[in-house]
Amino acid sequence: MPPHQLTIRYDDDLAREIDELARREGISRNRAVVRLLKEAAGVDDGDSPQRRIGDSLDWFIGSWTEQQAKEFEEAVRDFEVVDEEMWR
Repeated sequence: MPPHQLTIRYDDDLAREIDELARREGISRNRAVVRLLKEAAGVDDGDSPQRRIGDSLDWFIGSWTEQQAKEFEEAVRDFEVVDEEMWR
């Protein structure tokens, strides 16, 4: 099957990310965009690392007991305190 073609418009932030991936991997911008699309869609072509945006941690959501949640909140409570002097 011949490759498909698509024209899209995207912002400067995404352009920088595409350029960075292309530079880092030593590939064309087109190949970088196709890689990102495949990763986001979860299509494994065996050519790119799996960094799928997906639901792999959904099982974890809501799995803590009330006691576990309470213990976690107590353990991270200090991180919620803002040191006003540091922000002046």
